[in-house]
Amino acid sequence: MSNNSTSSKKLQESIEQIMKKTQYENFDEWVRNFSLNLPNIWNESSARSLDPSKDQTYNKNNHSAIVIGRGPSIKKHDHLKLLAESDYDGSIICCDGKLIDVLNAGITPDKFSKFYVTTIDPYHAIKRNYDNEIVDTYGSKIKGIFTVLTNPDAVERARQAGIKIHWLHSLFDYDEGKKSFNQIQGIMTKSVDNKKIPAIQTGANVGTSAWVIAWSILKCNHVGLIGLDLGYDDSTPWDKISFHGYPIPTDVDKNSESFKRAYPTIYNPEFDCKCKQDPLFLYYCNALKEFIQKTKNKIKTINATEGGALFGDGIYCTSLKNFLENYNFD
Repeated sequence: MSNNSTSSKKLQESIEQIMKKTQYENFDEWVRNFSLNLPNIWNESSARSLDPSKDQTYNKNNHSAIVIGRGPSIKKHDHLKLLAESDYDGSIICCDGKLIDVLNAGITPDKFSKFYVTTIDPYHAIKRNYDNEIVDTYGSKIKGIFTVLTNPDAVERARQAGIKIHWLHSLFDYDEGKKSFNQIQGIMTKSVDNKKIPAIQTGANVGTSAWVIAWSILKCNHVGLIGLDLGYDDSTPWDKISFHGYPIPTDVDKNSESFKRAYPTIYNPEFDCKCKQDPLFLYYCNALKEFIQKTKNKIKTINATEGGALFGDGIYCTSLKNFLENYNFD
């Protein structure tokens, strides 16, 4: 076997191991988190209660939201400052990992009253996204949307900050029928007072989840995206890029076709820029593109990142400045 073939096989095996580890190793933790959260799920609000269409005064014509991720474009283009200084009147849906930065930038529920934060990941480290004085300052005015699999310590820290908790299910194995863990969760959450918790496809990341929440729960028909680069800035050296915490194998030929398929450099013609991806970002990006294509006839998705790898069918690309001028709907 040639050196290139050996290198390609090692790369593929490494990627498969990491994907398996990423997707399945935390199943026991998911079950534990759900069991510990269950009493609070029964007693706290369902994300279904955030649906504005239940209000008789609701006008379904024009509602917009901005989803805020933490990709490098958000800093590169000073998007938080631009948003903070705007008169935007739509919903703000902040990914938990950017919450502290967003509040410190002046994007607070005092100015933007429809302010939401969402958490999808089940890890204990998520607690640090809420463990900050500025979160305590504004928490009582923030609506939190949490998957039932969220680490209980993270939810409790948000709860201590005054954030009102709203629960949802994250779908991952519903196609398994009656033996699906999602199916079991649904039965258990409804076992007291027939509690109905909505379920969403997450795309396996909080940014995509926030996009789904924007239209499926908050009923926004125009959804803007900032900080959802789904990749690394092209100037980032390959040796500084890791695949979900795992370094790229050192013996892999970075000029080989197998490497280029697994770690592509994407040219974005909409913003005339390049973006590097690892296998996980490539998976996230393709999943979100597929979701957008399937919903393009009812939801307008506006990519205002001014960078990154997200473009294609059903995705409208523009600057954040233009988004704020043209999609400022309440």
